[in-house]
Amino acid sequence: MTAFWFLAPVIVVAALGVLFAKRAVHAALLLAIVMIGLAMLYAALDAPFLFAVQIVVYTGAILMLFLFVIMLVGVDVADDVREQIGGHRVLTVVCGGALAVTLVSVVGQASLGTVRGFAPGTAGIAQLADLLFKPYVIAFEATSALLITATIGAMVLAHKERLVPKPGQPDLARRRLAAYAVTGTGLGQAPTPGTYATGNSVDLPALLPDGSRTIPELPGHTTKGDGS
Repeated sequence: MTAFWFLAPVIVVAALGVLFAKRAVHAALLLAIVMIGLAMLYAALDAPFLFAVQIVVYTGAILMLFLFVIMLVGVDVADDVREQIGGHRVLTVVCGGALAVTLVSVVGQASLGTVRGFAPGTAGIAQLADLLFKPYVIAFEATSALLITATIGAMVLAHKERLVPKPGQPDLARRRLAAYAVTGTGLGQAPTPGTYATGNSVDLPALLPDGSRTIPELPGHTTKGDGS
């Protein structure tokens, strides 16, 4: 009982975090806390097989698959919070309410019956293994193939084909020489921030006093300051 009162609040708080987390990675990590908490409850109830299955299958395999898919596909930090499908929020509320009413009506009509003693935690494991690897082996293997397909799909989505090869240092040097021959563009690196630049970042060139245009040829304020 002590384990339940300790683990239940942690599981509930983590489950709420899954619902309200703004980033998918954070939601997946909070879901891991929920699954580990459930596994610890199974262990406290003397169900070692369920404890092992919860850790190995759900936390160790499925949840890690979620994390790998998220990391491979990538999550944009600036997610668009605008409604992408019109009316989906209203439909979500209606479906959620209908599910809640169904659950309440079913649970309210259920009869508990007589209370019996619990079977040993290891009871039925051999029978379960016999069913899993004999009559249901095709469904078991199909599920594993589906998980592998999801991982491969994430890798395919994350891989980007280049239309042209990535330019190397010799290619960039040839481009600069060609630009210098045609337009007289300087061969060196971009100048440091100019006198009228708005910051010290090297990617901010000099500006005219009115800020109308940049002057890439103007030396930076640090160069002018030391009398160079």
